[in-house]
Parts: sequence; structure tokens; C-alpha cells
Amino acid sequence: MMKSCIFPAFTLATILLTGGPAAIAQSGPEETPAAESAADTDPMQDPMQIVRGAKAWNETCSRCHNLRSPSELTDEEWDVSVTHMRVRGNLPASDVRDILAFLQASNNQ
Repeated sequence: MMKSCIFPAFTLATILLTGGPAAIAQSGPEETPAAESAADTDPMQDPMQIVRGAKAWNETCSRCHNLRSPSELTDEEWDVSVTHMRVRGNLPASDVRDILAFLQASNNQ
């Protein structure tokens, strides 16, 4: 009987100590991926965004990947890839926008 009560008590304590449902809600993405589509990103709007994107691309993506040439994928394919990696890599929305702007500006297609 005692062992069957330990797991639920431990689970409840963990949820309460980590902030409960509020922490879960806050840990989600800052914006919806649709708001960051290729059509919404204008690399010519802010040249510094491209510089920040190149730096974030080099520092963040190279941790797990061999860096590809931006011309290996189309803008639309990079949009899908970056959106996917935002979730998998827990990237801030600002870094995602910067990286996508860099990739699209560097893409020769």
C-alpha cells in the first residue's frame, strides 16, 4: 500500500515544485510557427538580422549538424527545417527569424 502511494505523491510534488501548469504553458513556443513562415521574413528589412542569423546558424546549428550550404535547400524547405528545429532545438523565436533571414538571403535559388 505504501509503495503505491509514493509514485503519485512524487509526481504531484514534482509538478508543484516546477511551477505546475503555469510553467508548462510558459515553456511552449513564443509564437506560432505560421507567424514565422518564409513569406513573413524579409531579409532586406534589417541587414543586422542577417548578421545575427549567420552567427546563430554557425554557433547553434553546428552543435549537432554539419552545416549545409544555404543553396542546398529552397527557401520553403529551409522554412520547414528551421521551424522543425525550433521545436527540437528549443530555439528562441528571435534566433529562428534571424537564422531564416540569413538562409534566405544567402540562398542562390
